[in-house]
Amino acid sequence: METLEQLDKDVFLYLNDIQSPFWDTIMVLVSNKYFWIPFYLGLIAYLVWRYRKQSMAMLGMAIVAIGLADFVASGIFKPYFLRLRPCHDPSLAEFVNIVEGCGGQFGFMSSHASTSFALAVFFNLILSDRYFIFKIVLVAWAVIVSYSRIYLGVHYPGDIIGGALLGSFLAYVCSLGYNILLNKYPQLVR
Repeated sequence: METLEQLDKDVFLYLNDIQSPFWDTIMVLVSNKYFWIPFYLGLIAYLVWRYRKQSMAMLGMAIVAIGLADFVASGIFKPYFLRLRPCHDPSLAEFVNIVEGCGGQFGFMSSHASTSFALAVFFNLILSDRYFIFKIVLVAWAVIVSYSRIYLGVHYPGDIIGGALLGSFLAYVCSLGYNILLNKYPQLVR
């Protein structure tokens, strides 16, 4: 376990050290949940336009996946594991590039990673293959949002991987729930 923790710290320090003023601004924006509001509104508008009634089930289950991902990561894992964020770790303090604030004291699992992967994986699982490009864009978006947390100095790569796996798992469970819902209430598709 100590070897994994040290590897996590080493990879974090390497990735966090790749800094520039230009990317500082970009990563702060990418990491800000309010920056993505136009993206979310566009996604909602498109789904409602394209899928009509069925969009309510899609959006409802997507919200469940995202809400669960956030709750489990922040409400259960962070208080249970009590793993300090790199920016709060006294052994790393002098080496961490903190771009803008540090956030809460504990970081395992990353809520940004869990919620962005919950959204991306959920829609990857329920949309048809004709949306291939859109699916790729969603996964790329989740990866960029997640990486921004390492860049900003607030999460270890292990926090990100754990959050991404959690979000992906909950998206899978919610996609099963979505399919059950459509089978039980076929009028949602019409």
